[in-house]
Amino acid sequence: MDSDVDFTEVKELVQELLKKQIPDNVGDIINSLFTNIRNLETAGKVTTQDVQIEESAVSLWNWAVMQRVGSIINDEQRAKLRHISCKLVYMCENAEPSEGTIRRQILMSMKTGKGWVDNGKPALADGFLDLAVNSLELLYGKLTSRSAGQTDVNVHKNDVEKDLFKVISYQAESAVSQGNFQKAMACVGRCKDMLLRLPKEMGYLSLLCYNFGVETYEQKRYEESAFWLSQSYEIGKMDKKYSPGSAVQAKVLRLLANVYLEWDCRQYQEKALNAVRLANEENLHPAGLYLKIKILLKCGCPDEEINGAIGELEKHEVSLDVCLNTAELLVEHDRESLAYEFLKTLCKHFEASPDLGKVVLMHIELLLQRGKELLAKQKVEDVITGHYTGNQLSPETVNRFHIILWDRAAKNFEMKNYLDALQWYNYSLSFYSAGQMDQNLAKLQRNRASCFLYLKQLDKAKEAVKEAEKCDPDSIFTQFNIYKIAILENDTVKAVDAVTAMGKLAANPIQCEDKQTASENVASNLLKLAAQIALENEQQDAAIKALEYSCNQCHDSSQVFTALRCLIRLMLSKMGSGCEVSRDEQLDALLSYLKLAYHKLTAPLTGDVSLEFRNNEANWFRKIGWNLALRCEGCPGKLREFFILCFQFSQLCPPDKAMLIGQKTCLLMAAAASLEMGRNASTSSEQTDRLTQALEHIQMCWEIWRTLKSSGDFPKDPTETLLLLYEFEARAKLNDPTLGDVLESALELQQIGTKTLETMASLAMESPAYFPSISKKALKNALCLYRKQPNMDVTMYSKCLHSLVQLSLPTNLLDIESRVLKEVWGYYEEALAVMENTEEYPEVEILWLMTRGWNTGILLFSTGKYVEAERWCGLGMRFLKHLGSLKTSYEEQMVSLYSEVLDRLDKAKRLLPVEE
Repeated sequence: MDSDVDFTEVKELVQELLKKQIPDNVGDIINSLFTNIRNLETAGKVTTQDVQIEESAVSLWNWAVMQRVGSIINDEQRAKLRHISCKLVYMCENAEPSEGTIRRQILMSMKTGKGWVDNGKPALADGFLDLAVNSLELLYGKLTSRSAGQTDVNVHKNDVEKDLFKVISYQAESAVSQGNFQKAMACVGRCKDMLLRLPKEMGYLSLLCYNFGVETYEQKRYEESAFWLSQSYEIGKMDKKYSPGSAVQAKVLRLLANVYLEWDCRQYQEKALNAVRLANEENLHPAGLYLKIKILLKCGCPDEEINGAIGELEKHEVSLDVCLNTAELLVEHDRESLAYEFLKTLCKHFEASPDLGKVVLMHIELLLQRGKELLAKQKVEDVITGHYTGNQLSPETVNRFHIILWDRAAKNFEMKNYLDALQWYNYSLSFYSAGQMDQNLAKLQRNRASCFLYLKQLDKAKEAVKEAEKCDPDSIFTQFNIYKIAILENDTVKAVDAVTAMGKLAANPIQCEDKQTASENVASNLLKLAAQIALENEQQDAAIKALEYSCNQCHDSSQVFTALRCLIRLMLSKMGSGCEVSRDEQLDALLSYLKLAYHKLTAPLTGDVSLEFRNNEANWFRKIGWNLALRCEGCPGKLREFFILCFQFSQLCPPDKAMLIGQKTCLLMAAAASLEMGRNASTSSEQTDRLTQALEHIQMCWEIWRTLKSSGDFPKDPTETLLLLYEFEARAKLNDPTLGDVLESALELQQIGTKTLETMASLAMESPAYFPSISKKALKNALCLYRKQPNMDVTMYSKCLHSLVQLSLPTNLLDIESRVLKEVWGYYEEALAVMENTEEYPEVEILWLMTRGWNTGILLFSTGKYVEAERWCGLGMRFLKHLGSLKTSYEEQMVSLYSEVLDRLDKAKRLLPVEE
């Protein structure tokens, strides 16, 4: 069928791609073309007689070939273009294609199939390779049909067979890639049959089979690999003229031996040995000699047989590396005696070689493995002597020596053989020249110092640490060694300096070759160890400093809290011992520890910790905060902080009733402390801040109190009264207009006390507050409560009345409102009524009321208010009879003054104008 619509789109895309200016979206165009062709393939057999389509296909093919040099398209895109072109050419095929058309189809289908194989998509390749085979058969038929004789037929057959050989070899590649061993084997079989007519292709087919062997070997398909490698070898020896050469053949056989070795060395031992024997016969190579030894070892052959193979190796000039690899192989397979003898031979053989050190190095390693430490030490000493007397080792070999020496020293150190460890470290030190400075030398000196410390050679340890400090002063390990020595010398100052340096280095790790220095875990562990050493040596100051840095550095929650607990206990013990550090400094330190604990508890927990763990830790720190708060008498700032921390810790605990009561108490105490700081504030802004802070605590406390009240009855709990008192003071001093609401809330309490109301009255007038009306209201309500008492406390009543009179009737006022006089007169009458019924009224208070009433009368007289003056002076005289022991002192004087006042009042009245 003809599909012009689809082909029109194809033609447009091809034209777009073939423009002189290569489009930017070349990849998108190729993908669109490919999709169109794939859709046509899916639709069934599609043909067209459009000549332009064929021309476009050929042009597209040529364009793809031309882009091979540049990087405009990649290999997969090129394969897609070939696919498109080839398919289009076949769609344009007529019933009787010309020889030229067929040859073109063969070329294009072969190249396209090979392209997809090389791009790892063999399934796409198969169809094109089948097309190539069909086209080749068609071409052969055309050629033979017009041939004149047998000679022409043979020529044509040979011509077609060359291409057929390639196509079938490509089909073999595709089959191997898809794991189709039977098909691949059949394809290679056909190719082998063609070799008689195409002998020049023998090398190509041998290499192809070798590549199949390598591919299947890497995929551990050993049986297939063995087949392909055997085929490669067999094909390679079919004709010496076209053979790939003995070196290549030997390489094939060595890989075949390896395949048998890895497949099943026991079952295929003979085949493996036979393959390696043939390889060595083809082309003697060190790899073949080494492989033979490897096979013998892996198959567990006796020493005599292996020794014979080693003898073959020794007879031929092989490199030192091959010899050393052989020695390592012997050691790996527990043939140490053979390795030892072989190394002795190598030492003699390479005596004059600059690489002798490598042999000696392995010899020493083997001696150590066999437990011959004295012989190993002798060898090391000989090497050191030789190194400085002409047989200098290469830097690479010296580094290997250091690794072996350090490893041996470390093993001795672990076994607590400190003297032997030191000797091995000293051997390593011998390879360093005078003045040489690097971090490895610093490490070496630190290790030596550790040995000296265990050997109780403190002076030598100090010397080694000094050398380490010269090389690497900014290493936490160097500072740790300085610290250890300072602790042993009881030099607290130096120990604290060293641990401080460790802490700073832990906080800002130096990026260097020694990656351990930059490791947070290592730094944290060193700080914990430093604290442990200090505690063991009763150096509390150094231990505290180490634990402080450890808390900040460690990221394991459980370890942090353990360190914080230890810190707090240490600081508390210092507080109890009366040390030189001030109490304030100690409390500041404890406060910082608790704050850090709270920060760590509220952050995501790390390590193997549970919610229960967090609850327990929070409860422990809460109790500590509470006890420390109680120690802060006289220091309201710290007291507040400790109680707030205690409250915060309690929020992390399960919220039971006891915990809520504790939270309430903490906030009450914190509010009281904030009020105290507000009272003592040096500036108004500071006072405002403290009072606002107090209100915040009070509000939180109200919420908790409401929760508690909803869950039970608290008849004698003073919390509500205290909260109202604290809130009243804070709002009064902040001049809060809602202060009256607080008093109203207090008056609504069932058990409001006179003391509370009197305190509120006082606070309402205490600077900077000034709320006289609220103060009077509080006092009035207090008097009312006094009157309601079954047995009135006359003394307290008198004082309350005193305050109310003083507040209502201020002194030095020239003009007193009649309303005020009337109000105060009522208080006086009330006082007289009480005095009439009891003799307990304090005489001093009676005298004060009398004097104040008298003075009020005199003040009114001076302003011309004679009637009121007479009343008030008379009121004052009424108190005279209630005086006790003071009556005699005041009676004569008061009576005389009152008479005088009355006389003056009469005169003053007579002088007043008479109204007509």
